[in-house]
Amino acid sequence: MRAKHKLNACTWIFFIFFTWILNPLFAQQTQSVSGSAPIFTLNDMEEIVLQNHPIVKQAALLSKEAGAKVLQSLGKFDPAINASFGRKIFGGTEYYNHWDSELKVPLWLAGADLNVGYDRNVGVYNNPETRTSTTGLSGVGLTIPLGQGLIIDSRRNTLRQAKIMVDYAEADKINQINKVWFGAVKDYWSWYYAHQQYNLINEGVDLASRRFSAIRQQVILGDKPPIDSVEASITLEDRKVQLQDANVKLANSRLILSNHLWNSQGVPTELPANALPQETNDTENVLNQLVLDSLVQQATESHPEILKIRYQKSKLDVERLYRQEMLKPKLNIKGSFLAGRRDFSYVPDYYDFRLANYKVGIDFAFPLFLREERGKLREVKIQQAEVEYGLQQTGREIQNGVLSAVNEVKALKAQFVLQTKNLASQRTLVKGELQKFELGESNLFLINSRETKLIDMRIKQAEIISYYQKALAELYFKAGKRFTLNDTKN
Repeated sequence: MRAKHKLNACTWIFFIFFTWILNPLFAQQTQSVSGSAPIFTLNDMEEIVLQNHPIVKQAALLSKEAGAKVLQSLGKFDPAINASFGRKIFGGTEYYNHWDSELKVPLWLAGADLNVGYDRNVGVYNNPETRTSTTGLSGVGLTIPLGQGLIIDSRRNTLRQAKIMVDYAEADKINQINKVWFGAVKDYWSWYYAHQQYNLINEGVDLASRRFSAIRQQVILGDKPPIDSVEASITLEDRKVQLQDANVKLANSRLILSNHLWNSQGVPTELPANALPQETNDTENVLNQLVLDSLVQQATESHPEILKIRYQKSKLDVERLYRQEMLKPKLNIKGSFLAGRRDFSYVPDYYDFRLANYKVGIDFAFPLFLREERGKLREVKIQQAEVEYGLQQTGREIQNGVLSAVNEVKALKAQFVLQTKNLASQRTLVKGELQKFELGESNLFLINSRETKLIDMRIKQAEIISYYQKALAELYFKAGKRFTLNDTKN
């Protein structure tokens, strides 16, 4: 009778372990069946982060700020109206009555200015040079720089640099968003690993608890010595301690991931305690060599950091052209056609706009040593050299960073393949040990050891998967792109 009880107990224990060995996703399947917890996928997090994260919103302001500066620069080409009026009467005598008005329209071509004006200067004590008739004097003319300012002037220099900074701001925005997303992806897969670790240890606790109950029944029946019950109890308590530690790590990883979660109103949100990461138990979605080569090429050509340096270099090129222009002498010629009219009524030909009625002038200035201009030009050349050196070093660092990330991805893939083989072998060992235990040729200590080793190897496999996904995200980040799971589906 006792032998029959012993056989039934051993068979029951063997059935428990055999079911566990044949179903490596036991814990995950139990979870999906027993609960209706929501799956929080990486795509879900991408939507939340890119729409609501404060740093992402802040990065979007960079382009708007650059656009505002372009608008400010365009303001230097805005037409401007200037007018002044002055009158003096004393002792019944009108000393002067001055009215000066001008419409100035800056032109892009040759840095010229179009001037349309109307002057009326009358009175007893007026300068004969500026005195006009009572109808006033109208004029239409141009001011053209023939020396300094012909190729480029301060307003065109400012506008060109502002337009370049729009592209700079766009590259900077992409770089900041990539940083935010890279951090979020790493925290997501850390949460995934903590969740898998907790599930596997919890599965081990459940198995140890069932074994302890079975052994205790056999001890009560006298089929097992009490020392086996102590062995089973120690294993159970040890795994409970591990489970508590895994629970703390899971809770902390959930909090860290919540740092990236915000709602549309800008209020921070928490990841629900019952949320589950998406399932991914392999690394089948591997980047092929063509994609890897394209990432390396993209990193050297269109990485945001590379683009920022190139735009900075273009900005300095414009500044250098402007500083070279400042070495020229100032030579401005200005002229206007004059007419004694202030409306469209009849005016005699000799008072109307004609070649014989004009006003011309020339302005000339030239510093003899040009020390200020030469110093500023030299400063710009030094800055250009600094940027060029920085571009070379940054390009090399980015390229090597991408190559090192590629090596990391390949190494983790190889580790996963080996770990999968080792895991299959370990399951075979546990299965064989259970069969020997059923026949009375093994003991509980060996089963515990093999089982603990199997749990550790499954946890290691989950860790490799987590590291692999992080390595993919790092590869894309170092290449200047934002990683998504769709990028690995080739």
